[in-house]
Amino acid sequence: MGDPKKKHKTYNTPKRPYQTETLMEELRTIGAYGLRNKRELWKAHTELSTMRGRARYLLSLEADERARREQALINKLALRGLVMENGRLEDVLTLSVEDLLERRLQTYIFRRGMASSFFQARQLITHGHIAIDDRKVTTPSYQVRITDEETLDYAKSSPFHNPAHPLRRELEVEEALEEEPKREARQLE
Repeated sequence: MGDPKKKHKTYNTPKRPYQTETLMEELRTIGAYGLRNKRELWKAHTELSTMRGRARYLLSLEADERARREQALINKLALRGLVMENGRLEDVLTLSVEDLLERRLQTYIFRRGMASSFFQARQLITHGHIAIDDRKVTTPSYQVRITDEETLDYAKSSPFHNPAHPLRRELEVEEALEEEPKREARQLE
């Protein structure tokens, strides 16, 4: 069993780590989401495998027990933004690693336009410039819940909290430049 004070591995490595297709897919995913190393990707794979295993187990239960447990699992995943509130176990089985990686704080900061790259988003988080519900979060792998989305902002103690900060102005200019072609396309239609 082991000593509870000692850290244990929270991920499983691939069964065949040196397959070319696996290696290329891992590198593509790491680059696409700005992950630090493969361990972060393997943790997401393990978490997804655990969720899907629970869903498969629930499919094998009797109807009344299954309905109660299924609703609890769906509610938990709906709070995390992975499935809809009225989802089914089949929705859990169709989840992918990309769905989990999209809910990471690092990805969410970049997609929301608070950083110009995944790596800048990671730096802002680890340096304590990001807060959720006025509480600093320094973990890039933090899973953003549906309730956290509205309270996500720069930390009050951070210089980036000031809207006149040069980084925030630069991000606003980049966002305006990205919106301009979209507006032109809408006008042509």
